[in-house]
Amino acid sequence: QVQLVESGGGLVQAGGSLRLACGASGRSFSGFGMGWFRQAPGKERQFVAAISWSGGSTKYADSVKGRFTISRDNAKNTVYLQMNSLKPEDTAVYYCAADLRTVAGFASSELSEIKYWGQGTRVTVSS
Repeated sequence: QVQLVESGGGLVQAGGSLRLACGASGRSFSGFGMGWFRQAPGKERQFVAAISWSGGSTKYADSVKGRFTISRDNAKNTVYLQMNSLKPEDTAVYYCAADLRTVAGFASSELSEIKYWGQGTRVTVSS
């Protein structure tokens, strides 16, 4: 059974940092791109960042560029999201995703087209 399990969420003050992690298990993820999405209260789930299998390609939503960094450790089947300079508007449930698509594909695809999702981890940024 394929599982993506997120961790690292929590409560942080504005300007602070958090690092999210997503561990993948249940199948080989060789060749899979990985992405992070978020869903704020009352809003649709939105793309945050994606990374290719090799780690050589990344893509970010404009709202997080320069503040968030996505990375991965394929030996551990884990993808990370380092979040710095957090703002109250970053408050959301953050979801990990995996699929055989490019980083641009993660940003442009319908959510229903993405094959694997985690259950999410909540991030709350206080002002």
